[in-house]
Amino acid sequence: MRRLGIHSFVWTGGGTQAELETAMEKSAECGFRLIEFAYLRPEKFDLDRLAQRAKSLDLDIAVTMGLTPETDVSSEDPEAVKRGEALLADAVKAVRDIGGSKLGGILYSMHGKYRTMPTKRGWENSVGAIAKTAAVADEAGVDIVLEVVNRFETNLLNTTAQGLAFVEATGSSSVRLHLDTFHMNIEEANPAAAIRLAGDKIGYFHIGESNRGYLGDGVIDFDLIFDALLDIDYQRDITFESFSSAVVDEGLSLACAIWRDTWTDNQPLARHAKAYIDLKRDEAARRRATNARP
Repeated sequence: MRRLGIHSFVWTGGGTQAELETAMEKSAECGFRLIEFAYLRPEKFDLDRLAQRAKSLDLDIAVTMGLTPETDVSSEDPEAVKRGEALLADAVKAVRDIGGSKLGGILYSMHGKYRTMPTKRGWENSVGAIAKTAAVADEAGVDIVLEVVNRFETNLLNTTAQGLAFVEATGSSSVRLHLDTFHMNIEEANPAAAIRLAGDKIGYFHIGESNRGYLGDGVIDFDLIFDALLDIDYQRDITFESFSSAVVDEGLSLACAIWRDTWTDNQPLARHAKAYIDLKRDEAARRRATNARP
């Protein structure tokens, strides 16, 4: 693991500059070295100031987002695809301007529940859009990581195998997968096997519990997850993600079906997550060392 991060929605809905800066400060205080933001509109936030604050706190920045129906690059409507490509290019530039390292999330489709099956033409439109975005990202020094999410948040990439086929189709060596334990727990028959299947194609990893709350309070077997990450020698960033209606805004609550408070006090949640992930990573290393002994 390179850096351990935390999603800003643990701290705030992120509606103002001051809220984002406070989230950065709290993240650093809890020992995290990366903070993840939702898409930052340059007209709303002072990106230079956020970049300077991140640097002073020794924080890297990841940005994740999803597309709207009007900007869905997996649409068969060429105008929607064109708008989506422009939005993704602007997002890459915003990540660059804030000094961030990666743009991830549901970049390849609308974020939400579809009422239609995916189409071959839509899949091809999405592949083409991501290939164009990757070219812009290469010039900006930003990684593109595509989040594989559950069936209620996209109809295009629900499994690691689907994600790998999509990445290969882009023809870009710089596009990787963004896997998430919450979504894998829903869609993968064997999440640990999926991690091993993806191997070095994983560019970013989310740790989240099955109930979106405290790690260890759900059904995910994190021992198997960390064993698999160790098996593939995963050396990239890991970020803790947890949502509660106590913090997130209405838009995200609707998109992600956050209908209740999974927690009410974010400080102990964050500290517990840091300690839990460190513990599980260390336990996996000890298991590896014990099994390697003659």
